Amino acid sequence: EEIQRETAYPDGKVQKVLKNGCHLIFFPNGTWKKVGSDGKTVTITFFNGDVKQVMPDQTVIYYYADAKTTHTTYSDGLEVLQFSNGQIEKHYPDGKKEITFPDQTIKNLFTDGQEETVFPDGTIVRIQRDGSKTIEFNNGQRELHTSQFKRREYPDGTVKTVYVNGQQETKYVSGRVRVKDKDGNIIMDTKL
Repeated sequence: EEIQRETAYPDGKVQKVLKNGCHLIFFPNGTWKKVGSDGKTVTITFFNGDVKQVMPDQTVIYYYADAKTTHTTYSDGLEVLQFSNGQIEKHYPDGKKEITFPDQTIKNLFTDGQEETVFPDGTIVRIQRDGSKTIEFNNGQRELHTSQFKRREYPDGTVKTVYVNGQQETKYVSGRVRVKDKDGNIIMDTKL
C-alpha cells in the first residue's frame, strides 16, 4: 500500500498512515500494530510471534505462537480455545465448559459439578456431584457406579449388582434371583 505520511517519534516508534486509511505503528521492540481503515479492526503482531486481533464487533482473537493456540473471546462472553493437537474448549459465560478432544470425544463440565462425556462410539458417561457414575453403552446396556455398588442393567431386563463387599446379586426378568458371595460361591438361587 502507498504511504500517505510517516511520523517518527523520539521513543523510536514509527507511524505510517496509508492512502487506504490504515494506520501502521512500529515499536522499537519489533511489535507492530495495524488499525484498519474502519478504525475498529486492530491487529497487533508482537515481537514473540503472538498476534492479537480486535474485530469491529469487539471479538478478540489471540494467537499464542509458542503454544500454537488460538483464544477467541466473543462479545457475548463465550471463549473458545483451539489447541494445535485439535482439542477445542468452549467456556460459556454461565461457567459451563465443553471440551472436544482430537478423537471427537466431547466432555461437558456443568457449573453444578456434574460431568457428561460422549465418546465417538456413542457411549455416554455421566458423573453426578456425589461421585456416582452412569454409563450408557451403545449396545443398550447401562451401568450405575456408586460408593456402595456397581450395577449393570441389560436390555433383556437382567440386572447384576456387585456390592463393595464383593457379594453379587443377579435378578433375571423371569423373577429368578441368584446371590453369590465374594468368592463366587452361590449362596442363594431362586430358580423358578
